[in-house]
Amino acid sequence: MTTVVRLVTRAELDEAHTTARQVSVSARLEAELSDGRALVLLDDRGWAESALGDGDLRALLTPDSLAETARTVVGPDEPHGGETAEEAAAAHWAALADGLARRGVRTAPAALARLPHAVDLGPRLRAWAGLGGG
Repeated sequence: MTTVVRLVTRAELDEAHTTARQVSVSARLEAELSDGRALVLLDDRGWAESALGDGDLRALLTPDSLAETARTVVGPDEPHGGETAEEAAAAHWAALADGLARRGVRTAPAALARLPHAVDLGPRLRAWAGLGGG
């Protein structure tokens, strides 16, 4: 039986909307499976950050800060419409588990929430931010 072994968010620079003072990043959440495949769970996420004043935003970014933001933007989202944070999180993980089930991978929402969650900073983002390779 194929299982989900970890989650990976792939973050990459959106060059069309990026300057020295502002960065725009796309984020795609994937489930890595025990058979070596990766299934896209979310591909419509991302964020933008701007520097205050005349500074260069790149001086403020670190791999850890980019990874933390990437994990945040792929969810769970903030609660809305009177729901609690727990309800929002449960709905998020249930939706991801349902998407996997439609593709033949059965997993419990709570199991997804407990998986390791890596972040892969793409080569264009790393180069723009002056973070080097890897």
